[in-house]
Amino acid sequence: MSDTQSLLQQGAIGSVTVPNRFVLAPMSRASAQDDGTPTPNMARYYAKFARGGFGLLIAEGAYTDDQYSQSYSNQPGLVSDAHEKGWAQVVQAVNAEGGKMILQLIHAGAVSQHVEHSYAPSAVRPSGTMLQGYGHKSGAYDVPRELDLKEIDAIKQGFVQAAKRAENAGFDGVEVHCANGYLLDQFLTPETNLRTDQYGGSLENRIRLTQDIIGDIQLTTGRDFLVGVRLSQAKATNPDYFWHNGVKDAEVIFSALAQAGADFIHLASEAKGYAYHSATRQGENLSALAKKLTGLPVIANGGLHDAALANAIVSQDQADFIAVGKTAMLNPDLPKRIAQGRPLRDFSYDVFSYGVSIEAQGKWDAEQSVSA
Repeated sequence: MSDTQSLLQQGAIGSVTVPNRFVLAPMSRASAQDDGTPTPNMARYYAKFARGGFGLLIAEGAYTDDQYSQSYSNQPGLVSDAHEKGWAQVVQAVNAEGGKMILQLIHAGAVSQHVEHSYAPSAVRPSGTMLQGYGHKSGAYDVPRELDLKEIDAIKQGFVQAAKRAENAGFDGVEVHCANGYLLDQFLTPETNLRTDQYGGSLENRIRLTQDIIGDIQLTTGRDFLVGVRLSQAKATNPDYFWHNGVKDAEVIFSALAQAGADFIHLASEAKGYAYHSATRQGENLSALAKKLTGLPVIANGGLHDAALANAIVSQDQADFIAVGKTAMLNPDLPKRIAQGRPLRDFSYDVFSYGVSIEAQGKWDAEQSVSA
């Protein structure tokens, strides 16, 4: 078997057939209009990846309400007719190139760098400092205000309504973001969830909000509309975080999400790579466990532009799909390059020399073309 054969085989998530096992990972580009409306430039940007051979694209996280969910300036949203229309144009551009597309839905919670007052499961200041280049705030995070049950219900409705708008815009599904230290992961994590009600205490309670959201979206959207979930051990503010009880925690989390009706599980390991964070501290492989325990399609992530490693993960049933992020930014035709045995451009953080937006990357890319 060649070191790409498994990667180039057709796959499926629910009713969505994908021509290969490559998935574009969601990456925050802060390129929407000031009001969160996706732009024509975003449509051109995403279409490049479909044209380059990515069988499935997961669009960057869209905020789910106009109150407290927005993470940073110029983040796209999906809470208005204008947002929905803008995303519809992005989906149409991707579909025209033969691509399928899922939208990630995200609530920042305590790590918002945009709202005046952040809200979270508990009044616990996030560790670390705010991300550079994402909005006007910097330094330490604020201490969030604790959500009450009425506000939690409103958060659920925000996710559900955004998912319905995503379906209207033509997306093949949504990915509920319960990873990287954002709101739903804040509920999941004992250090940031000190609640004593039905959303706190036991792990079964702490995963409950994500369960509720997945189930409610499934009840509201069509039968073939995918509802997946993104998970991670690491946080953006703590790249060395692991689930405390390893496999025991994973079994509770994976089973709960499958019971809620999740159509796929996406395990993010981007902080320090697949080898580091696809496993527990004891070395048990989490993506393989998710597949075995739930029977759901699993998307692996973390430095998987390495074709030999990615192919081994798929061929050995550790995961069904491979999500690539940063390296894809400089190789929008990555699947075609790998299929043809052509080398990839190495990722460099220099790509952010002028900022994190699509337009900023375009300026940097133009300079590289001239210097080449």
